Amino acid sequence: MISIEKKDKIDIISFSVSNINALVTDEIRAGIMKSIDNSNSKVIINLNGVKYIDSSGFGCFLSLMKAAKSNYGTLKLANPEPKVMELFKTLHLHTVFQIYEDLDGCIASFK
Repeated sequence: MISIEKKDKIDIISFSVSNINALVTDEIRAGIMKSIDNSNSKVIINLNGVKYIDSSGFGCFLSLMKAAKSNYGTLKLANPEPKVMELFKTLHLHTVFQIYEDLDGCIASFK
């Protein structure tokens, strides 16, 4: 469901599913929490290939960001598909999350 790649002490999380909804959020949250549990964690959620996120998916991302901040970590998003980016904008979540158009730009933002 998720894969974690390390690059420059940053955990890059990618998904093997195209829809993030109530059926998968518990598994996604559990997998990403393993990275966020470390103090000062740097985590990128790579949204490449994700076509749709429902309210439970957005709730999952918000709770993960809160957990990261409370542990002095950083959670950023990268590569949103245009339709997914529209959802972030409709919900005004583009003002809450740091979202980057590409993975390289997101990685560079940690430096």
